[in-house]
Amino acid sequence: MQNFNHLITTRPHDISTVFVSDLHLSADTPALNQAFLALLKDLSFLPNLTHLYILGDWLDGWIGDDDYLSLNDNEKKQHFLTPILSALQHLSTTAKIHVMHGNRDFAIRQTLCDEFEGRLIKEPYFLQSGQLYRLEHGDRLCTDDKAYQCYRKIVQTPLIAWLILKQPLAKRRQIANKIKAKSTHDKSGKSKHIMDVNSQAVQQTLMTCDVLIHGHTHHPAIHEMTNKKRVVLGDWRHQDGGVQAVIGVMVGNQVDLWTFKWRA
Repeated sequence: MQNFNHLITTRPHDISTVFVSDLHLSADTPALNQAFLALLKDLSFLPNLTHLYILGDWLDGWIGDDDYLSLNDNEKKQHFLTPILSALQHLSTTAKIHVMHGNRDFAIRQTLCDEFEGRLIKEPYFLQSGQLYRLEHGDRLCTDDKAYQCYRKIVQTPLIAWLILKQPLAKRRQIANKIKAKSTHDKSGKSKHIMDVNSQAVQQTLMTCDVLIHGHTHHPAIHEMTNKKRVVLGDWRHQDGGVQAVIGVMVGNQVDLWTFKWRA
C-alpha cells in the first residue's frame, strides 16, 4: 500500500476514480468527520477525477433521511452532516458521487443523496473501465455467519424496510441502538473466520467480473488470483493521534490501495 497524500501532490492528473467504505460517520465521530472533509477537499483539486464511490457504511446507524431532512435551518447548522453534505455538493460540480448501502446505513434513500446531487446505487454495481469491476459492500460474502445473513435478509426485504421507516423517529432510534448493541455483543462471541468472507462465495462472485471491490471486513488487501483480483477497502480508524483509512484509487485502468492519513 502506498501513501495517497503523496499521489495527490505528485500525480494528480492520473487519478480518475476513488473508492471508500466503512467510514461510520456520526455525531460521535468528530475526528472521522473532519478526516472525510479533508479527503473531499483533496479530491476537489484533482483535475481529472470523474467518480467517487462510497461503498457502504458511510453513516453509522442511519435511521432514515427524515432524521436530518426534517430539521429546521438552525438545527441543521448544528448537525454533523451539514458540512459533509456541503463538501459533497461542492465536489459534485466536477465529479459524480455514488453511494451504496452498507449494513449500518441501509436506510439511506435517494432523498439524502439529492442534497449533494449524488446517486444511490444498488449492489452489485458493475463498472466497465478496461476491465469489468464489480462493486459491493461485502457483507453478502460473509456466508459463514448464518445468523447475520438471516438478519440481513429480513431487514433488507423491501416490505420490512418500508415498515421500519414508517415508525416514529424516536422508535427508530431505539431500534438502531438495540441493533448496534446486539451487533457489538455478537461480534465479541464470533471468530474472525466467521466474520470474514467465504472463499467459495468470493469465487462465485469473481465469475461475474474481472475485479471485485468491497469493504465491510476491515481487512484491506489486494488478493491476486489467476486473471482475477479482489480489492478490499479499509475502514476509517483513529491512529497515531489522527485518522487513517485505506482507500481505492483508479489510476489508468488499474485500482490500487492507498493510505490516506489525516491529523488535526
